[in-house]
Amino acid sequence: MKECVFIDGVRTPNGRAHAEKGWFRNRRPDELLGEVYKAIFERNPKVAPEALDAVFVGCANPSGMQNDIGRLAWLAHGYPDSVASNTITNQCPSGMAATIHAARAVMTGEADLMLAAGVEDMEKVPMGANMDFPPYLFNRYNPLDLPMGNTAEKVAEQYKIAREDMENMAIWSHKKAAAARDAGKFKGEIVPVKGLDEAGNEMVVDRDQWVRDTLDPEKMKTMVSPFKPEGVVTAATSSPLTQGACALLMASREKADELGLSYTYKYSLGVFGGCDPTIMGIGPVVAVKKIFDKTGLKPEDLAAIELNEAFASQALACIRELKLDNENAPFDRVNQWGGAIALGHPLGESGARIIITLLNILKTDHPDGKYGLASLCGGFGNTAAVLVEKVA
Repeated sequence: MKECVFIDGVRTPNGRAHAEKGWFRNRRPDELLGEVYKAIFERNPKVAPEALDAVFVGCANPSGMQNDIGRLAWLAHGYPDSVASNTITNQCPSGMAATIHAARAVMTGEADLMLAAGVEDMEKVPMGANMDFPPYLFNRYNPLDLPMGNTAEKVAEQYKIAREDMENMAIWSHKKAAAARDAGKFKGEIVPVKGLDEAGNEMVVDRDQWVRDTLDPEKMKTMVSPFKPEGVVTAATSSPLTQGACALLMASREKADELGLSYTYKYSLGVFGGCDPTIMGIGPVVAVKKIFDKTGLKPEDLAAIELNEAFASQALACIRELKLDNENAPFDRVNQWGGAIALGHPLGESGARIIITLLNILKTDHPDGKYGLASLCGGFGNTAAVLVEKVA
């Protein structure tokens, strides 16, 4: 098997998915993809667009503006029609699925240069847009148990996750994200993009919109769950509706050396998994256990872990079940620059975005670390995990 190395990864800032206040309310999702494509080729002039074997794009809701966005965005921005493309949908792990499939193509020798991307605009293509459930599905599952917020409440109940612990995690997610932003740590991955401020004036967006500098713990305690009477999951402990796009340039080690491209980390292993869709948030437990079983690694062998915070309840349940870190925030290994509660969660983008952030955390904060891990849950029980390794 060939080695698949990561050459570069970029992303747009994550914007609020709001028709009046979102910084990207005037930008289409295909335009956001165009911004990251442009940045990848500008940052890597030795790679010509026509040299790519394929572009794989993860998108959780490929309808409306996001219909076959992998192909149509590529063509719309003037890139060669000779380059193959594939829109991949796997709910929240869509961007990670695109990365895994791209890596496998390289490792088997079927490809030398791949672009794996992810995109989602949860304002213009709302979650579940145009979805028509198979009627027989409801012979197996109660339809009221399938919405994301409802699954988060069920996880909190089954895994005995206290509301206070969830609110504490949310506070630390914002604190760490704000600290990383202020220290300039995201500058290696964020591509500045033109958007609109809340007053409608054009601005250059160079930071994530959802990150809060301060949170009021007392106000958080008064918030009501929209998902369940007397529930414990609130907007403060949930990932927000978001817009964003990202892309990863990947290559065989031989092709990278041939082109004179630099790299530090390689794709080591990727897995998919499945779980009960009514407790979809515990998916990373399934996927990460597969990684550990296949490699013999333990949490303490990992220099950094990116675990997508769809909800604080499910993230805490996964951390505790897998013993990835401390029982409660602040964490040492997990989400060292904040997580999705603060940074946002553009569904199909996040699986690739957390790999990009993981690579930057390793390079910036843990240059001697050998391994990093990224994992996330997904709607209807989809889950995936990727292990990255420093190149020897």
